[in-house]
Amino acid sequence: MKIIAMIPARYSASRFPGKLMKDLGGKPVILRTYEAALHTNLFDDVYIVTDSDVIFKTIEKAGGKAIMSTKEHECGSDRIAEAVEHIEADIVINVQGDEPFIDAVSLSKLIDVFKKDDKKEIDLASLKVQITNKEDIENPNNVKVITDVDNLAIYFSRSVIPFHRDKDITVKYYKHKGVYAFRKQALIDFYNTPMTPLEAAEKIEAIRYQEIGKKIKMVETDVEAVGIDTPEDLEKAIQFLKA
Repeated sequence: MKIIAMIPARYSASRFPGKLMKDLGGKPVILRTYEAALHTNLFDDVYIVTDSDVIFKTIEKAGGKAIMSTKEHECGSDRIAEAVEHIEADIVINVQGDEPFIDAVSLSKLIDVFKKDDKKEIDLASLKVQITNKEDIENPNNVKVITDVDNLAIYFSRSVIPFHRDKDITVKYYKHKGVYAFRKQALIDFYNTPMTPLEAAEKIEAIRYQEIGKKIKMVETDVEAVGIDTPEDLEKAIQFLKA
């Protein structure tokens, strides 16, 4: 089973333009992420997939593997699918470019889903983390996920799911973390399918996989990654690196 990591790396970002090229302890954020992925020793290959000449040249200069996107893409899955179409791989892991402190334990759990799936019934695996704060639960920026008894995803939403009607029943809420492990064919099928109605309504790419019949296994983690979405996050990451 050949397992590769693909790191989508757009240069533009609405909240923090150029964040992937910001300095983090003497190296750009994206290079830190690339090296961290390599150092997990979980992957047969690691690639950066980017629309930016600057990012492409930075990774190549450091001796890394980078692929230039030839099309504009709405989401990370599309960007990765274009790049991976002609690469030999069984499992493709989407590593977030703005999370340089990679949680290798959680990634290993995602890979284990496929190693244990002898019948090849699972198309994707992804992460969820329990949330208990009311503001986090109600925040539409936090995508929530509900699962069946086998931890297969039933639905993802920016709304509060499940609705807690009976207060005598204990309900747990889970936030979806946008880290995916795909069978390569599931990724290609996604790429070759136009945006689906519920995906378009919620703006959640995981829903397209469900709408075309793909099974998504959710893996619980208690690790909240140090992501970089704002200048304040970058400062926190700098301090985290020093510590």
